[in-house]
Amino acid sequence: MTRSSSVPGGAAIPARALLLGVVFGVILVKSEAVSWYRIQEMFRFQGFHMYGILGSAVLVGLVSLTVLRARGVIARDAIPPKQSSGLNRGYWIGGTVFGLGWGLLGACPGPVYALIGTGATVFLVALASALVGTWVYAATRDRLPHA
Repeated sequence: MTRSSSVPGGAAIPARALLLGVVFGVILVKSEAVSWYRIQEMFRFQGFHMYGILGSAVLVGLVSLTVLRARGVIARDAIPPKQSSGLNRGYWIGGTVFGLGWGLLGACPGPVYALIGTGATVFLVALASALVGTWVYAATRDRLPHA
């Protein structure tokens, strides 16, 4: 039996998943993938560091999916291709809002828990903002244009 931690909403996180998340957070911090300096360096095209990390992640994902599909672990159509109806205004608006938030924050919002774990408690504001934004989206979803 696997021990688990409870999270808001009553769901349980298996101990292995929690441990994997902590290890991934440590890797993000140690590789400087959460560094404000490295992210700014990437956006200013002044360094290869972040592009190397992102490129490596794409390569690992590509190889992993190819191997899993070849071994029959996942079906070829398990990840359907994205359907596009041309220029989608919603993607442009959403991407712009997300990018502005990322730029104002000065760091990638994805590893916010890792940043908080390093003692950068200012990212509690970023986490709270992300949660409020998610709540606002859920409350207004029916009135928003979706593709």
